[in-house]
Amino acid sequence: MRRTRRSGLCFESRVLREYVLEQFLGTVGYKRWSFEWAEPLALSLKDLNDYMRGVSMPTHQYAQLADAYLQPRIPNPAAPGDRPKFTVPDILSLAMTTRAYTRVVLRLRAQAESAARAFARSHVSPMSSRPATRDGQVARRSSSRTASPTSLYSHGKSSSISGSTKGTFQSPLVRLHRAPLLRVFVPSPEGEWLSDSSVVECEAELKRAGVLKMLRVGDVVWDVAVGDEGNLGRMVWDGSYLVDLDYKYSPMGELSPYFHSLAFSPSYFHRVIRTGVNPILNPGGNPIVNLDVSPWGQELAANLQLIQDRATTATPHGTLHSVVHWLHRSSFTIRPPVSAHHPHAYSHSQNLRLPIPNVAGFFIDPGWYGTVIVEAEGTNEGLADFQTRCGPGVFPPRADNITSKMRIEKEKGSRCVYRILREKSRPGEIWIRAVREKERVM
Repeated sequence: MRRTRRSGLCFESRVLREYVLEQFLGTVGYKRWSFEWAEPLALSLKDLNDYMRGVSMPTHQYAQLADAYLQPRIPNPAAPGDRPKFTVPDILSLAMTTRAYTRVVLRLRAQAESAARAFARSHVSPMSSRPATRDGQVARRSSSRTASPTSLYSHGKSSSISGSTKGTFQSPLVRLHRAPLLRVFVPSPEGEWLSDSSVVECEAELKRAGVLKMLRVGDVVWDVAVGDEGNLGRMVWDGSYLVDLDYKYSPMGELSPYFHSLAFSPSYFHRVIRTGVNPILNPGGNPIVNLDVSPWGQELAANLQLIQDRATTATPHGTLHSVVHWLHRSSFTIRPPVSAHHPHAYSHSQNLRLPIPNVAGFFIDPGWYGTVIVEAEGTNEGLADFQTRCGPGVFPPRADNITSKMRIEKEKGSRCVYRILREKSRPGEIWIRAVREKERVM
């Protein structure tokens, strides 16, 4: 009787509930809500219980239990006169564990972003983001160091904010400026490929978890019942529905061209949407992004160069060779928005954002601020493809024959497809390579 009364008191008392949640979820960064604005998502002790049950089992076991659920019912041997017994996994219990996991992840994201917001309010002065001298001129420092996360164009947030929040919030489940990996459990009768009805059921699971209001464009949802190989069962939330990955240029799947890559930081989906390695086309495992560079076409045309570059390629036998090849290289600059009241200071305010050209309602993520270097093949075909990507009227019209017109029409769908060269990129300097139609795998 006393134990029942104590458990009921723990459910009713928010202080005791938060104490229990901090004891068990403190290892993943959970802390009680202490901000002046309302808590967007409150966890319960039932969420904690379901979450602990879910993380105590390996993820591949979800797929095994889903397969057992979908198999024909085979009765277990029973004693004479007894009714046959069927062993069926508890699907509802498994779904409850993934719902609780999703709720915990989104609650941790809200906590991390609120901590950064509160720190920015108390430590960052809105009057100046760069030091100024007595006469009002901006003080400039000369340095021979390369761009770093504390540079002007780094990751869209001031270095003091990122450094402080890293010290106050650390979690293996959530990272600021990275996509969260949410979970649902929906057994798929069609196997590894989710049907339309299975995708609709995954959306229904998110609604049952009570997290629809917390979802954002770009959140990755994983149906753990499908498996953990590659990107199986992974979809991206577009604001209203779940969108499957695109398999044109990677058998593992990449972000769909339906999403504007400039709206996300270059590393937003890193290790959340896995990238495959192709020894010939993609030896570095670089991810696909979809960008329209035509708004910067004039700048790209002015900076275009034909240069020699040394690269390392792998033979079919696995031997590495260093080769010299020609390529076209150009660049353009995405400058942060400037405050009208302080034209000498670059603003990091959330209210002052740079819209994506020709795309209504979407804004460029600050992780793209700085120089974007574009590479293309050093062939005549590569040059023609690059000129087409820069938009009409940037370069003089070419005299095309029937063959070239057919090739241009065929490659129309790949004019916005690039790969981020992660081995060359750094904060304030993003390298991308144009991907042509001949690199398609599907």
